[in-house]
Order: sequence, then structure tokens, then C-alpha cells
Amino acid sequence: MKRVYLDYAATTPVAEQVVKAMSSYFSEKFGNTMSLHSFGQEAKAALEQSRQRAAGLIKAKSSEIIFTSSATESNNMVLKGIKYKHIIISSIEHDCIAETAKRLEKQGLPAGRQGIKITKIPVNKQGLVNPERVLKAITKDTGLVSIIHASNEIGTIQPIKEIGKICREKGVLFHTDASQSFGKIPIDVNEMNVDLLTASSHKIYGPKGAALLFIKQGVKIEPLLHGGGQENGLRSSTVNTAAVVGFAKACEIAKKEMAKDAEKQARLRDKIIKQVLNIKGAFLTGDPEKRLPNNASFYFSFVEGESVVLQLDLAGIAASTGSACSSKSLEPSHVLLAIGLKPEQAHGSLRVSLGRQTTEEEIDYFLKVLPGVIKKLRKISPFK
Repeated sequence: MKRVYLDYAATTPVAEQVVKAMSSYFSEKFGNTMSLHSFGQEAKAALEQSRQRAAGLIKAKSSEIIFTSSATESNNMVLKGIKYKHIIISSIEHDCIAETAKRLEKQGLPAGRQGIKITKIPVNKQGLVNPERVLKAITKDTGLVSIIHASNEIGTIQPIKEIGKICREKGVLFHTDASQSFGKIPIDVNEMNVDLLTASSHKIYGPKGAALLFIKQGVKIEPLLHGGGQENGLRSSTVNTAAVVGFAKACEIAKKEMAKDAEKQARLRDKIIKQVLNIKGAFLTGDPEKRLPNNASFYFSFVEGESVVLQLDLAGIAASTGSACSSKSLEPSHVLLAIGLKPEQAHGSLRVSLGRQTTEEEIDYFLKVLPGVIKKLRKISPFK
């Protein structure tokens, strides 16, 4: 059976060049980066070179990059490590931001600071945050604004530069979760007025278990983990050198291939959108223009998204409904509800995300299979 992977927003295969770059750090260059002997210093040199490569992808200084185990860890570190009484997020943040904010509002910070207020900025029907709403929400107690760069579900790209400028002028720290945009579209943390930025390895053909947090020089943040003082005292734990080296190699490849990848994926994305919208009762979610080059997301009337995904899987096609982190939940996606969809509409969602290996032939196969799947499910739909 033909197998077609169209869920690159969930995770990506590790690139062969990345595997090759990592291989010697498992059994040959296996030293602990904190050790003084030659084995440790060899690993330390690889770590610092990796830091430079990762920093180069976002125009940051290498000293402004720390490595973590995941985007979830990086995001938790930001929300829990900054002193504030008031935080502003959007209504379409990834769960690791939204759920952390909810817990902080309920319980306070680990150090015991209580009375934290969370403000959620609404989005329009395309999933865009209006910078003016952020400006109006900032108060004298606001210490942090965190707005996702590009939605993992609907692909909408936010006006980060404009929001960052407002935060800079107001003296408020600005964080963006760039897990979906990192390596896919150009990012310049200085031009975008970003103080903190999260990115993840496994979204750009690197290994799982590695991520980064950009912390602008001068920004003070408390660590989540305490111990040996690795990563400039901000992230204690023995460094996963192999994963970090793989992440850095993936960054190097992304920097070189980004423009070519984006052009190809945007062309295939537009082909998908055009033909899927010819299906009766199919609707695009997210902004039609300001969206990631590899994201095409829809909802279908009178069908259930999970059933669509399962039927596609039977035909050898991997896609998703909602985000991979919460797709097993019976609750409708909070992102889709935030853009104005009714629960029954949100349950009919389908996300198709493309990658470096996606071919025109695979897209043609998907477009051939999908209409029949929708037709079949509508015949047995209890919603119709």
C-alpha cells in the first residue's frame, strides 16, 4: 500500500545528514561537557559550535541561546521564570503555554508569588492577533507578553514585529513560541523586537529531545531546574550532546534550504487549498495569505475529523485533526473555537502539513482519495 506522510507539523523524520552528524557523539565523542579532560572538552567544543549554528538561524548571539529538552520545557521556563503579576497570551497558544498560564493563574508561581492575572487576547476569524488589542491589555503590572509566532493548527503567522515593538516601548518582555515557524520562514529576533523565543529540533528534521530558548542579553530569568549549573546556570542537567549536535546540523540545513523548501511547499499547499475547497461543505481555516508555507487546514461540514483521519490512514495517508498533542481529546480544539467555529464545526477539522520530502505525486494521491472519504462519511453522518 502507498504510504504518504502529510503530518510534518506534528514531527519530521530525522535527516540523514543529521543522523551522520550525531553518530560519533554516542560512542566515540561521548564525554560530559562539564568534564575538564579532553573527552569533556571535545564535547564542550561541539556544544558551543552547535550554539553558534542555532543562533545564526535567528540572527542571535550564541551567548543568548540555551538548549533544553523540548519546546514545552522552554515555554514553561519562560512563564515560570519571569517575575510578573500580569501576563498576556493569545487565545490560540499551544497547550504548553495555555495550560501553564492556567495553572499559574490558579496556583501562583513556584516561589509563592500569588495574584497572577492572565489576559487572553482574542483573534479574528483568520486567527490573527490585533496588536492594538495587546497595547490596550498592557497595564502597569504586565511583565510578559507571549504570542505564538505561527499556529500549529491553522498556520496563521502573527504580526510579531509590531507586537514586539509595542512591548519594547512599554518596557514589557516579549516571548514568542516559534516552534512551527523556526526553520521554515526567516526569523530575526532583533528586527522582530523579541526578548525570548522558543524553537524545537524535531520540527526541522532534527532529533526529538532537543530544543532551544533564546534569551536576549540582559533579560533575567529563573531556572526551572537546579543542579550542576549547565547552560550558564539556567538549565542544569547533563547536556544531551548528540541531540544538540543533531539539532544544530538541522539548523544549518534549514538555513541553506529554507527558501527552496518554502517555495515548493507553498506551491503544493496552494494546490491543495484550491482543490479541497471545490468539495462541497469544505472551508479553509487560518489566514489565506499570512500562513506557513507548509500548512493547509480545513473543516468539513457534517463529518467528524477523527473519522476523516482514520479513513485517510486506511488509504496510507497520514494527516491530523487538531494538534498532535491533543488530538485524542474529545474536546474540540480551543484554537478552532477561538476563530469562531462552533463545536461541531471544530470537530470536522483536518490539517495537512507538508515537508521537504513531499512530492507532487503524493499530493495528487491525497486529492484523489479525500473527496471519496468525505462523501462516504457524509452518507453515514448523524449530523447531516
